[in-house]
Amino acid sequence: MQKITLGRSGIAVPPVIFGCNVFGWTVDKAQTFRLLDGLVEAGLNALDTADVYSYWVPGNKGGESETLMGEWLKARGRRHDVVILSKGGMEMPGLGKGISAAWLTQAVEDSLRRLGTDVIDLYQAHKDDTVTPHEETLGAFQRMIEAGKVRAIGASNYSVPRFKEALAASARHNLPRYETMQPHYNLLERGIEADLLPLCAAEGVGVIPYYSLASGFLSGKYRSEADLGKSLRGARGAGQYLNPKGLKVLAALDAVAARYGATPAQVALAWFKGRPGLAAPIASATSLEQLAELAKAANLTLDAAATAALDAAGA
Repeated sequence: MQKITLGRSGIAVPPVIFGCNVFGWTVDKAQTFRLLDGLVEAGLNALDTADVYSYWVPGNKGGESETLMGEWLKARGRRHDVVILSKGGMEMPGLGKGISAAWLTQAVEDSLRRLGTDVIDLYQAHKDDTVTPHEETLGAFQRMIEAGKVRAIGASNYSVPRFKEALAASARHNLPRYETMQPHYNLLERGIEADLLPLCAAEGVGVIPYYSLASGFLSGKYRSEADLGKSLRGARGAGQYLNPKGLKVLAALDAVAARYGATPAQVALAWFKGRPGLAAPIASATSLEQLAELAKAANLTLDAAATAALDAAGA
């Protein structure tokens, strides 16, 4: 399986990064272990999580995903077989939020403890904090890197002007720079193509989009209002795409999938390959069957005609 390097970090990941927000939400401990075992065996060893996953579940408080991953790492002894991407900055209820030096310093320690590891490969600012100067945030990240607690840093959910400022601050003050950007981007959500993608391509920043399957809509399993009750994710987000444009994209996915002997989900993920600035999309699975879909997507490459057809449908 071909690997992609994240920015200038030297960290290599497969063509699909696994989104671990399902752990502690729609996936219990036993299934988490089965999925993580399967992911490593399939070569999909890049795992994206965050401290806040999954606080939104009744009875949860945040940290559940990292905790389950840490329990698996301890049980299996496979820390060196995985690349861990985590994030801090969203509100941890009752504890703190933002990307001030004080809070990030606490947040990374908490994440390391839950994960049961000495180092996080890519630690990301989960959300911009316009109150905190870039230099303060980047200085905190520098100390983490110097202490060996973090290998490289990334950002998520930054506006283009703020991300430009952050990159400039890194160069101006000789501070670590964000090697990745994690935005909302997929076949139906194309807004970043006008500005953020070109910026990242020019700066050598790797883009690792979330919601790459549009909350599961691009898998093709939500084609009517009745389908939305198939899963919690469908009820939460897929319904917004059940419109003429969404159905047009599904039709294009169906056509390309038929030509390749693939599924709509595999094609929707393969569509990301080779786009300027793109490193790898983030996608989740809750079953071993869905995990197999991700593995096939990672090995699928579309030709120019297929890519053009999908581009036109989702424009």
